[in-house]
Amino acid sequence: MSWLYEPDPGQNDLDETDVRVRPNPKGNKPRTKKRPEHKEAPIGLVLGVDVGRYRVLLESEDRIINATLGKELRKQGAAVGDRVALAGDISTTEGALARIVRIEPRTSLLRRSADDSDVVERVIVANATQMAIVVAIANPEPRTRLIDRYLAAAYDAGLRPILVITKTDLANPDEFLANFAGLSIPVVLNRSDAPALPALRELLTGQTTVFVGHSGVGKSTLVNALAPHAQRATGGVNIVTGRGRHTSSSVRAIRLDENFGEGWIIDTPGVRSFGLGHVKPENLLRSFEDLWAVIETCPRDCNHTSEAPDCALDDAIAAGTLGPSGEGRVDSLRRLITSLANHSEKPGE
Repeated sequence: MSWLYEPDPGQNDLDETDVRVRPNPKGNKPRTKKRPEHKEAPIGLVLGVDVGRYRVLLESEDRIINATLGKELRKQGAAVGDRVALAGDISTTEGALARIVRIEPRTSLLRRSADDSDVVERVIVANATQMAIVVAIANPEPRTRLIDRYLAAAYDAGLRPILVITKTDLANPDEFLANFAGLSIPVVLNRSDAPALPALRELLTGQTTVFVGHSGVGKSTLVNALAPHAQRATGGVNIVTGRGRHTSSSVRAIRLDENFGEGWIIDTPGVRSFGLGHVKPENLLRSFEDLWAVIETCPRDCNHTSEAPDCALDDAIAAGTLGPSGEGRVDSLRRLITSLANHSEKPGE
């Protein structure tokens, strides 16, 4: 007698039709990467960001709520000035937290890098219309080359630049302003004891203006004069180093009163450097408006550096047609061109 199992020749020993299939514990719908479009989601304006929490002004209710980024946006991130779509809890309940699920199309984007060699761009502000470059005429001393960098970033972002000179009660700004005499940008002179509010009101009305400047130039003081409810922290200048102390530590969008026609100002922390690794070369050249007419006459392959043969900038300097500050302006432009050219090769390109 054999104890070996012998299957029926007519039976398929691989048949598993009677195996019980366990149901999908998460439901019967197949998983998909397609996200909801949130077409009817309420829209809000990002006013500030603190440790992953966004302060958002609901456009429909004029009420501020807290929100976090939805999973699909965590790599991209949102910036102050962004208009965003919201989902989740937007109620008035204490501790409520909404989700930012979409960033509306941007009209402008102001960026900077840590330096000209940094391939990582840092988004500062979205949807601004103009940039107010705040400079102290003394204490601390103004830096023309930092202003040139701000101007290049403004033109690259499509922002209208405004030059605001503070502390004019401490020194005469005429000699400094001669460096920018060839630029057709508005200039506002502001005294510490008498802020130039009427002139600024005319320029800021109906606009979204991002305020930038070196630490200690009086930027936050000026913001508080324009919007007393802002209560931005202010500080002085270190008497040993001559450098300003950082007071504003984050970017904030501040709504101006009805006298400004729904205008907004966006205050940013003071910086001592402003990298332009992201700026296109043509936008850099156009930011030197006073030199642009000369640059256009250069040979087609001219790189506009001091080593470039037949550069029209050298001819203009020799002829003295650029004015007393012309040589300094050309030197500033060439320094920026050289710095960006040295770091134009990015990994993977």
